[in-house]
Amino acid sequence: MSTARCSLYTFAGKNQHFMDLQNSLPRLKHTDSGNFFLIAGPCAIEGEQMAFDIAGRVHEICDRLAIPYIFKGSYRKANRSKRDSFTGIGDERALGILKAVGEKMDVPVTTDIHTDPEAALAAAFVDVLQIPAFLCRQSSLLTAAAQTGKVVNIKKGQFVSPEAMRFAREKVLEEGNSRVWLTERGTTFGYQDLIVDFRGIPVMQSFGGPVVLDCTHSLQQPNQSSGVTGGRPALIETIARAGIAVGVDGLFIETHPNPAEAKSDGANMLPLDRLEALLERLVRIRQAIRPIEAR
Repeated sequence: MSTARCSLYTFAGKNQHFMDLQNSLPRLKHTDSGNFFLIAGPCAIEGEQMAFDIAGRVHEICDRLAIPYIFKGSYRKANRSKRDSFTGIGDERALGILKAVGEKMDVPVTTDIHTDPEAALAAAFVDVLQIPAFLCRQSSLLTAAAQTGKVVNIKKGQFVSPEAMRFAREKVLEEGNSRVWLTERGTTFGYQDLIVDFRGIPVMQSFGGPVVLDCTHSLQQPNQSSGVTGGRPALIETIARAGIAVGVDGLFIETHPNPAEAKSDGANMLPLDRLEALLERLVRIRQAIRPIEAR
């Protein structure tokens, strides 16, 4: 794909897609700020108080910095390295917490789904359905998610090229649902590492629709002999800065007050008390490149 074609979205389409975001997600605020949007929250819903504490703090930061904010939390963790790994507090309870956060904080919420019946189940509680990377080619799951009419955020598989994500996106579009996003979350590099090819961001943007960069899962170190996925959270800011510099539309960051005590994916989450300073720096980068994009 030519560089010129990849650049069309950056120069001409970003403002339109932020207008589309507002139409798709009425609770999404600050869509006219020119900032990236943020999907952030814990890896998994561990309890009501924890969810509200994280959502409240992130919402406060994003409101001050005029960053459009979407709260995320998995209601069930289906893809685990070990059989005895934490999978959730119960579907109905976790989904109810997600819905309560959205209503009381007045923000959109998202969660991931893994089977066809989960699409309609989760859609009754959340605004955005996330398709896990390992399932990005699962046609029936994409169809079920599309048919809910919700925004569908498809994570690019670690084994899939950016160019091939066009076909995953088309499966949603073919159901009459144009509310589809794509998320970059790293590419397999050997057995136990991932890398981010930032060329893939403008490639996927050229298909139309927002592209998100998952700054935390991109730093996972999977397939460890311990059976627990590792990570390199010290590089979250490096990945995020690079993503903003190349013009990504949104960032995905998992955060927790104490990642060492998190019940899922603590090894690659950002400590909540470091989020504000990070976002302040990222907003400055975004402001610096806006004049360049406008040329």
